[in-house]
Amino acid sequence: MEPPAPWCAPLLTGAQMRAIDRYGIEEQGIPGIDLMERAGAGVARAAEEMAAGGAVVVVCGKGNNGGDGFVAARLLREAGLEVKVFTTHPLAEYSGDAAVALARLGAEGVVEEALHGERRAEFEAALGGAAVVVDGLLGTGFSGAPRGAVAEAIKIVEKAGRPVVAIDLPSGVDGSTGAVAGAALTAKRTVTFHLPKVGHYVAPGKWRAGTVEVVEIGLPADGYAHLPSTEPAVGLIQREVVAALPRRGPHSHKFTSGQVVVLGGSADLAGAVALTVRGALRGGAGYVIACVPAAIRERVAVLSGPEAMSRALPEDGAGGLVPAAAAEVAALLERGGAVAVGNGAGRTGPTQELIRTVVRESQTPLVLDADGLNAFAGRLGELAGRPGPTVLTPHAGELERLLGWERGRVGAARLEAARTAASASRSVVVLKGDDTIVAAPDGRVAINDGRAPALATAGSGDLLAGVIAAQLAAGADPFLAAAAGVYLHAAAGRLAARRRAAEGVLPTDVAAALPRARWLADGEQGKGRGRWRGRRR
Repeated sequence: MEPPAPWCAPLLTGAQMRAIDRYGIEEQGIPGIDLMERAGAGVARAAEEMAAGGAVVVVCGKGNNGGDGFVAARLLREAGLEVKVFTTHPLAEYSGDAAVALARLGAEGVVEEALHGERRAEFEAALGGAAVVVDGLLGTGFSGAPRGAVAEAIKIVEKAGRPVVAIDLPSGVDGSTGAVAGAALTAKRTVTFHLPKVGHYVAPGKWRAGTVEVVEIGLPADGYAHLPSTEPAVGLIQREVVAALPRRGPHSHKFTSGQVVVLGGSADLAGAVALTVRGALRGGAGYVIACVPAAIRERVAVLSGPEAMSRALPEDGAGGLVPAAAAEVAALLERGGAVAVGNGAGRTGPTQELIRTVVRESQTPLVLDADGLNAFAGRLGELAGRPGPTVLTPHAGELERLLGWERGRVGAARLEAARTAASASRSVVVLKGDDTIVAAPDGRVAINDGRAPALATAGSGDLLAGVIAAQLAAGADPFLAAAAGVYLHAAAGRLAARRRAAEGVLPTDVAAALPRARWLADGEQGKGRGRWRGRRR
């Protein structure tokens, strides 16, 4: 199996991790208990570091995660720490490698079925005095909502409020999607094995994982390559995405560098379209023209800066675009490049009609954002027949309107929502957030590890639309253009926040930081680095 793109580091689903385990154990002959011992050792190191000599509580379910917990408990005791071990099930129910790990720990001092009567009281008291809790309840095979004793244990640990080291994933988080359907733990640190999982990077699971540490436990390095391509790959966008972009050469000029048409703007939202123009310019486009209502053309020209062109379009007398502008826009798009549609356009009937006409009839690569997306609310399938490449850039609310989903559903199932929309529209979908998801129509997904709180302000999305349009105009395919635009946008947000508090960063500050973000990703200091760069949140 290959990652979703060469510039992605692989992220695993639960099924893929189980397949790699089977490959290592059944085909390569690696004893499962050896893998468990190494996993438990990694957990023990993290817990010992966090405990700083204090007491540790280890809570174990009856699967392999519980076995990892038994190993960690034994090693922590051998290191001289006070360790109390609690289980959610009778010890007789543990089997396989987990039973071996339990035997090596010894049943003495292990409190079984810790949620009943005096045992529950002992469990709660131990949690109250713990410096660290090791979560060995549920692992990568879990999905849905926890039930029974495990659900109750999760609630008790979460209520205790002690620092948690999660084994593989915080219990209650779906490792394949990041979804949280019921009770779930919030970890300060998660120790996972071999490769990171999708659920570490997709919200809401992302918010519960804390710092993620990947521990190598001796599985074959080629395990990922041996995975069957039965499910589309998911990966984490790496800085190599920037090197994959088309670039200017000695024979380039303003038109070959990429032409971007920005269609949008209205009387109350001139700034939005100007930010999209700035995003395209700072994103690398050689020629950018803002097509806006005649009443706001001069204002947009001033806000966009002297480098941008502008074109006054027919409007309704109140600063809104009208269908009569379609022919003029079509003539501009014959030059090629890319078009960004919708930023600041407003939601009047005539404006929405113009947007739908331009989108349906143009073959030019297109970024649809903001009110451009609203023009297709509940009509997502109409985009599937569009003759040109399309990138949609919704936030969660906009995607709910596109899909016709109830409020809050996208936030609970972000990966599913992005893939569903990409398939239905035959477009690349960029579901914005700190865990921005870039989904291709064929199911491939690239996730950006955002860590850019400076972008949480009005206008950031308008800027991003322009950055992506610039990559499309330069000739990048839609999946690459979207992923690279997202990466550069977040990197520029982090750079801007170094100069002032994140709360004071404006989209214009982010725009100014875009060239340096690209240079840092693609410059001399980026050479010779390793391919996988996981992060500590």
